[in-house]
Amino acid sequence: MAGRVEGKVALITGAARGQGRSHAVRLAQEGADIIAIDVCKEVSGTDLIPSSTPEDLAETADLVKNLGRRIVTAQVDVREFDALKAAVDGGVEELGRLDIISAGAGIGNGGALLHDTSQQDWDTMIGINLEGVWQTVKAGVPHIIAGGNGGSVILTSSVGGLKAYPNTGHYVAAKHGVVGLMRAFAVELGEHSIRVNSVHPTNVNTPMFMNKGTMKLFRPDLEDPTEDDFRPVAQFMHVLPVGWVEPVDISNAVLFLASDESRYITGLPMTVDAGSMLK
Repeated sequence: MAGRVEGKVALITGAARGQGRSHAVRLAQEGADIIAIDVCKEVSGTDLIPSSTPEDLAETADLVKNLGRRIVTAQVDVREFDALKAAVDGGVEELGRLDIISAGAGIGNGGALLHDTSQQDWDTMIGINLEGVWQTVKAGVPHIIAGGNGGSVILTSSVGGLKAYPNTGHYVAAKHGVVGLMRAFAVELGEHSIRVNSVHPTNVNTPMFMNKGTMKLFRPDLEDPTEDDFRPVAQFMHVLPVGWVEPVDISNAVLFLASDESRYITGLPMTVDAGSMLK
């Protein structure tokens, strides 16, 4: 079914690459115009994961434009509310409306036990992966309310938002917090016909997961683990015989939740996890 979000405008954070870029492209394929936001610089505490760049965000913009859709981009840290609100306000002014929010900007760092996690790592993780999600909705949802047409908010959590893993306690805490935000927003925004749901991916084939730091975390027994070393350990997390899923697999869930096909679905934590929650 083509045009599932035809004529709508979607705000997407973390849009320069990975899942965010995939969401932008998938929603554009189905008719949406895009407000794309990403920090596009190194974030303290994520040294092992390569940072997004302005060139990455420009590539996302080109991909959307090549589909015949409009896109407004901004380089903003989701922890900086005034700059975030200004970017969202400017995007809505240019594109005319807002219907969909996909709050996906996030980081992954880990390796320490929770009681050994540094204050800086904790503050950075909570600031981006939890507070940044709240601030994204805070900046965007008044525009959806003002439009009077209802809308859809999709918050990116993780399987780590539904169960715990060792050595990533601050990430687990932030992603569990996203579920709380989702449920509270769903209760509060329902009267405006705004649905709020969360997606919970397992491992995804993006730079945030497919990097030397994560590989070393999964295979601490090896000095320099490769993807082939990494795959069987990652696959052990799942019921289905895969080590990770692709960004478009998450984007298809986001598209469903953004579309009228899910018009009576709200407050749902939707897993895209190859059966990880069964283990």
